[in-house]
This record gives sequence, C-alpha cells and structure tokens, in this order.
Amino acid sequence: MGAGSGIDTAKLVDDLYNASRAPKEAAIKKREEANAAKISALGEASNALASFSSALSSLISGGTLFTQPTVSDPSILSAKALAGSRIGDYSATLEVKRLAQAQTLVGAPFANASDPVGEGTLTLRIGGVATQVAIGPANNSLEGLAKAINDKKAGVTASLVKGSTGVQLMLKGQTGAAQAFTLDVPGGTTSGLERFAYDPNVSGGLTRAQEARDAVLILDGVQVLRDRNSVSDLIPGMQLDLVKAVDGTTVTIGTQRPVAAIRQAVSDFVTAFNELNTVLKDMAGPGVPGKGAGPLRQDVGIRDMQRQLAQLPTTILSSQNGIRTLGDIGVRTNRDGSVAIDEASLERALKESPDAVEALFNPGQFSSNPNLVISSALGKVKPGTYTITDVVPGVNGGNASGKINGVAAGAVGDYLVAPSGSPAVGLTLQVKGAVVAATITIDAGLGGALAAIKDRLFALGGPLTNSNERLRKEADDLADARETMERRMTTFKNRLVNDYAAMEKRVSAFKATQSYLEQQVKIWTGNND
Repeated sequence: MGAGSGIDTAKLVDDLYNASRAPKEAAIKKREEANAAKISALGEASNALASFSSALSSLISGGTLFTQPTVSDPSILSAKALAGSRIGDYSATLEVKRLAQAQTLVGAPFANASDPVGEGTLTLRIGGVATQVAIGPANNSLEGLAKAINDKKAGVTASLVKGSTGVQLMLKGQTGAAQAFTLDVPGGTTSGLERFAYDPNVSGGLTRAQEARDAVLILDGVQVLRDRNSVSDLIPGMQLDLVKAVDGTTVTIGTQRPVAAIRQAVSDFVTAFNELNTVLKDMAGPGVPGKGAGPLRQDVGIRDMQRQLAQLPTTILSSQNGIRTLGDIGVRTNRDGSVAIDEASLERALKESPDAVEALFNPGQFSSNPNLVISSALGKVKPGTYTITDVVPGVNGGNASGKINGVAAGAVGDYLVAPSGSPAVGLTLQVKGAVVAATITIDAGLGGALAAIKDRLFALGGPLTNSNERLRKEADDLADARETMERRMTTFKNRLVNDYAAMEKRVSAFKATQSYLEQQVKIWTGNND
C-alpha cells in the first residue's frame, strides 16, 4: 500500500502498464507470427520446387530415357550414346581387324638412373613438328633426360623401367600412324647422346618395341581407319570403345528404345507435378469455408512460380517437327491447375514418333554442317537456333574466323567462341572446314526447361528472391518495432512509477499538514475552554 494514500500504487502501475502494453504486444506478435509463417511457407515451396527439379534431373541424367546402343559381343567393343545426341533406330555390323596402338621405343640398360647420358641436343619429330630437348650439366642423367622430354609436353611420354639388366628409358607416343616419331642428334655427336637417337631407316640408337598404327575397322563392308580406340566420329551419336581385335568376327550394333521408361517417366512427372501444385495451392489459396487462407495468398513470387509451372505442359522442349511439347503427347492441364495423362495420345505418340517423344525429355545440341562440331557442354548454351556464317579455318597456325548470328565470333586456333553479350554465349565450335552458312540448334528438354524456370525464380532480382528479401526485411522491421515498443513501454512504466511516487509524497505532505492543523485546532479549542 502507498504510505500516504493507502492505494496499492505498485499494482496500479503494473495494471496500467499491462493494459497499455497488451494491445501493442498482441499486434506485433500477430504480425511476427504471420511473417514467420510466410517465411516458413516460402522455404517449403522453394524446397518443393527444388525436390521436383532434382527428381526430374536424376531421372533424365540416369540415361534411361534416351535410346541406347547395343552390341552383340561386348568383349570386342562397347558402345554408348553421346551426350546431346539422338541416335534413333540404327543397325550395322562392325569388324575390328586391328586396334590402334602407340609407338614405343626402348633404350639400352643403364646401371643407375643417375648415370650420365651425354650432353647435347635431341630433336623430337612428330608429323613434321620438331621439338628440341637440351641436355646440359644440370640434367645430364637418364632421369634428367626423361624429365626434359616430359617437360616439353610434345606428345611423347618418357618413363624409366627397371628390369633385371638395369634401368631403361622407354618412350611412348600417342596412338595412330600419324603419331609416329623420330629422334635425331646433330651429325658427329659423340657425347653419348647419340644412343638415344631413332630413325626406322637407320640402325643404332633406341629400339622400336611397338609400331604406331591406326585401328582398322570394317563397317558394313567398308574399311575405315581411326587413330584411336575410342571412336566417336564413325556412327552419328555413338562412341565406340574398342576392346580387342578379332579378325573375321563381326559385331552387330543396334539400338534399344526406352519406351517403357518414357511411359513411366510421364506418369512420374504428372504425379510429382500435381504434388507440387497441391503444395503451392495450399500456400497461396484464398481460403474456403472450413479452411483458412494460405500464408502466401498475396505473394508475388509464389504466383509467378505457379504461372510459370502452369506453362510447362505447353513449353517448347524440342526442335523436332510435330511433337514439341508435353501437351503434344497427351499431358493435359485441368481447371484446378493439376495435370493428367491422355493415355491414348501418349501411346499414339510413342508408336508413331518415338524419336520426337524421346527428345522432349533429353537435352540436345545439333550442327547442320559436319565442318562445325559443338564443343561446349550440354546446358552451357541457352536453348534456341543460332546461325553460323562465313566460317574460314585457320591457316598456318592462325585462328579460324566466322560469325554467330551475324556478329564476329571470338577465335582460339580452330575454335570459334560466342562473344559476351551474344544470345549464344557459352557456345564453342570446332572448325573442321569452311562453312558458308549453317545452324546450331540447342534443345533444353524437360529438365532444362524446369531448370530455366528455377533459375529465373531464384535469380538476383527474381520473384522468389525478392519475396524472400521482402519477408526478411519485414522480420527486421518487426524486430525494430518490438524494440521500439519495449523502449517506450519501459519509459511509460518509469513515468508511472515516478508520477505515483510524487503523488504519494504530496499526499504524505498533505496528511502531515492536515495532522498539524488538526493538532492546532485542538489546541485552540482547548484553550477556549
């Protein structure tokens, strides 16, 4: 109780403080809870989209959705589809008569790797290209010679082989007849370095242990040569890896279409899409009787995500004629935003246009001219069709030249590179010969289209990024508002405490005065008696 007034001022202060604080606290708490719910829902929506994209990417990258080559005897060769290529129906026979091999030279044995080899200059020649290897006091040893050759990176690898007779220098080139090499020293060299010279027409020096050879193949009765045992330019869209040569034995190469896998993939896509659509509808819904509105019902980012995903069934995924969208194979959009499969349309498409259906799910990149080979990896170039003109190969070691969409391309040796700012940025082309005009086509496929949607939504300044930043700023503003409220309420309570303390002090003073006056009155009254 107050000493002067008899009022419980401490309780009165608390009651007034709480009465003033309660509505302010409730308002801020309500906004904080709504903000937290929005942030949580936005994170859940983002995770749902990422999971949808990841599941689709895993399905596509596994290779089960594009035609794969088959071989009748994998002990002779193996085959695989090249990324970005579509091989369709194919059948051929191939005989591996000889594998490509690299030239190997071996030197006489030395007692130790540190033994001197002689000073001077060795000239390594491969296909008319000469590389000089200098041996001086600092590297005059067998191991020094091996290192000097390797440091030149000229296409020949040197190694030291230790056997029962000592240490020998072994030189190995690259596969293919064109990679045969020689080594020579200046005439009259007697330092000992002449022991490492090699010319197939001259005796002495290194000994040839293996000759450089091309692989000899017979494809459907036609003999072809290749300089390596991994061949990707013989059958369009396939890489052949030669294992062994069996003269007179033919291997049948065919293809196997993934019809069942694509049918299942369409079903899986519809299921995953509808699950994502349900999540987004619950978060952005306006509310119905018995169910409140979603926490993100007015969020621009979520609405943009819904809009872009709704366009996915009609997005052009392939440059193939006839079938270019999921809608073309029977994926229909319902009024509630979910999708469904028209089974009859899907089966008809799989039967009549299997290549086109396959192309919807698989990214691809294609050149209309064999003199232009796409070197950039899948996914590096924005989908579309690009015009390549005025291509001229480099001459005498110079750079090639050409234009991409009418703009001069950058060039490094035999490679053309799309300039920065070009719609084709990321595109790299290897020039094999002159080209007047050609087109490069880049297809995204379903995975690429979904990845593009995700990238746009989460890009700097993108709808979901902006929504997240806005909600984070709102959370910061609410934290500031709470801090301001706490500060003001503390000030308010302190003022109440001070005001009631002053009141008690005045009341006590008034009571003291009253008591004094009462005493005086009694005294006066008593004296009158």
